[in-house]
Amino acid sequence: MEALKKIAGVTAAQYVKDGMTVGLGTGSTAYYFVEEVGRRVKEEGLQIVGVTTSSRTTKQAQELGIPLKSVDEIDVIDLTVDGADEVDKDFNGIKGGGAALLMEKIVATPTKDYIWVVDESKMVENLGAFKVPVEVVQYGSERLCRVFEKAGYCPSFRMKDGQKLVTDMQNYIIDLDMKCLKNPVAFAEILDATVGVVEHGLFNGMVNKVIVAGKEGVQVLEAPAKN
Repeated sequence: MEALKKIAGVTAAQYVKDGMTVGLGTGSTAYYFVEEVGRRVKEEGLQIVGVTTSSRTTKQAQELGIPLKSVDEIDVIDLTVDGADEVDKDFNGIKGGGAALLMEKIVATPTKDYIWVVDESKMVENLGAFKVPVEVVQYGSERLCRVFEKAGYCPSFRMKDGQKLVTDMQNYIIDLDMKCLKNPVAFAEILDATVGVVEHGLFNGMVNKVIVAGKEGVQVLEAPAKN
C-alpha cells in the first residue's frame, strides 16, 4: 500500500512548475508528494512557494528546504495536492483522517487546480464507510455531540492519548459514523448550518483531478468541468 501511495504522490509532483504557489497537503499519501517536491527543489532547482495545510506538513517542508508563505500572504494558489480518505463517483470526497480538514479546506478554496492523490482502495460508490470528521469549537461540544446522537449520526470524539484530540486550530473533532451517504451535498448543508461546527470533512465538487495508484498502474481521473 505504501508503494502505491508513493507512486500517486510522485506522479502528482510532475504537475508542479517553476513559479507556482503550491498547496502542500497533509497525510500519508500527500507526504510523498511533498517529499518529491522537496527533492526537485534541491536537485533540480525548482522555484516555488509552498502553502501548508498543517503543522506536520510545515515541519516536513521546512526540513526539505521548500520556501513557504502563510495563506494570509497569498490571494491565489496555482496547484494544491492533497490526499483523501474516500472519493465517490461524483468526485465528492471525505477528508480529515489526519485532523487537518479546516486548514486543508482553507488552502483548497483559493486553488486553481486541486488534485487528490489516493490509492485505489479510497475509490468508493458512496461516501460514508469512512467516518465524516466534523471540527467543532470546544465550547458546547458535548451538547453538540448529543445533538448529533439524537439525529442518528453515531458521533464520537476523536481521541489522542486518552484525551480529546485538539486540532492545530485548537478545536475538537467529532467523527460521524454515517455508514452510507447517498447525498453528501445535502448532508454538508446540514452541517454548514449547525452552530458550533467550524468545518466538516465533506469536500464536495472541489477537486479537479484524482490521481489513483493501483496494482495496474496510475490513472488520472478528470472531474467534470465546473460551470
